Amino acid sequence: MSVTNELLRDTRTRLHIGGDWTEGEGLLDVFDPATEQLLATVSVAGLDQARLAVDAAWEAAPGWAATAPRQRSDILRRAYDMMIAREDQLAELIILENGKTYTDAIGEVRYGAEFFRWFSEEAVRIMGEFRTAPRGDKRIVVIPEPVGVSLMVTPWNFPSAMATRKLGPALAAGCTTILKPASDTPLSALAVADILAEAGLPAGVVNVVTSRGSSGVVDAILADPRVRKLSFTGSTEVGRLLMAKAGSRIMRTSMELGGNAPFVVFEDADIKAAIAGAMLAKMRNAGETCVAANRFYVHAGIAGEFTSRLSDAMSSLRMGPGIVRSNQVGPMINAQAIEKIDDLVNSAVDDDATVLTGGRAPDGPGHFYEPTVLSGVSQDSMILGHEIFGPVAPVVSFESEEEVVRAANDTEHGLISYVYTEDVNRAFRMAEAIESGMVALNRGIISDEAAPFGGVKQSGVGREGSHHGMEEFLELKYVAW
Repeated sequence: MSVTNELLRDTRTRLHIGGDWTEGEGLLDVFDPATEQLLATVSVAGLDQARLAVDAAWEAAPGWAATAPRQRSDILRRAYDMMIAREDQLAELIILENGKTYTDAIGEVRYGAEFFRWFSEEAVRIMGEFRTAPRGDKRIVVIPEPVGVSLMVTPWNFPSAMATRKLGPALAAGCTTILKPASDTPLSALAVADILAEAGLPAGVVNVVTSRGSSGVVDAILADPRVRKLSFTGSTEVGRLLMAKAGSRIMRTSMELGGNAPFVVFEDADIKAAIAGAMLAKMRNAGETCVAANRFYVHAGIAGEFTSRLSDAMSSLRMGPGIVRSNQVGPMINAQAIEKIDDLVNSAVDDDATVLTGGRAPDGPGHFYEPTVLSGVSQDSMILGHEIFGPVAPVVSFESEEEVVRAANDTEHGLISYVYTEDVNRAFRMAEAIESGMVALNRGIISDEAAPFGGVKQSGVGREGSHHGMEEFLELKYVAW
């Protein structure tokens, strides 16, 4: 890639409100986590811009809700085509502000674009009901209607795809939106908004307000009675706070929160396939995903072989800036992420775990952490109770199915689990016994725009993707006739 300077010159850096690109009340610097160099300075919203964004979304709401489904569909389809046509530029933007490798960045763009294509198809298939009441005294008519102005708060680890995964169903359903991207990675969200505007989206339907955190501007938007829906992806801790604020207004919420995914390998598993799946589940985006394998439970009969092979695979990865396409592990998002990962690894070592490969942050520049495998991790080690969000694989051995189910469920989270076994009956026993919203059987990647994405317990409420993702942005009105 060689168009970095040109790309940044053409990148939007202002707020997007009511169809205009406007200045805010302050400025925010965006840095490249691979080099720690300044990339761009973007406008940040104050309370006045937050109010203006709600005004714009509210004013645009009646017209967008009344827009023909086919017209909404065509706009989303054009946005999909534009994202695919510009995938290299969008991928480079992700690499620069997020640190992903090229493979991960181009994968995110294509995955993110698919939500626009999928929901362009769903926009024309919103179904109501018409039936006779059991007593025969009336007809029951059920009409789905857009929930209204929707606030979307997205994370830094998928700055493009998390925006499209929320905007796609909301726009297809007829909702107007306010998008608040993460302060570390605002450029990709602004690029998505620019594409939607070019695709023909009316002014005010999508508004983007950047800020330095999830308080202040977000609080002001949540407090506005015209805002009817909150969709948030991020940590469980922040999700709890936002749910409490939304709850004070009885607001519809969707929450995709933290994970602590178990990766379970039984003695009958295809070890080669399990290693390949482990590398995908652990190292996509260098482990900075909510669906990353966080705890590896491997049957004692094969734990030694599995751990040795995993260590070999992890140690062979090439680490460096994603702008070099051959690099396979990019940087963490910031220095705080490195500190957290290092603390968790050191705590495991203090509990007698062994570092087989990695285990440290190399000297800068850049926020890098070596791909790491830990063996002999004790079941009560702190690292197993926290979402690592980095390239670290702690391995624990187990003896029985009952034992590993208890261990897998010993967490407040329940987003995703991974199971490797050649026994189909065991596979489905595990899928039913493990408490998670998603289960990957003999595969390391599960995300699909046509499938419902979400968790149970404190990993969130609601689902994104599939036709269920549309339901999050629709209210049902019952008419007795």
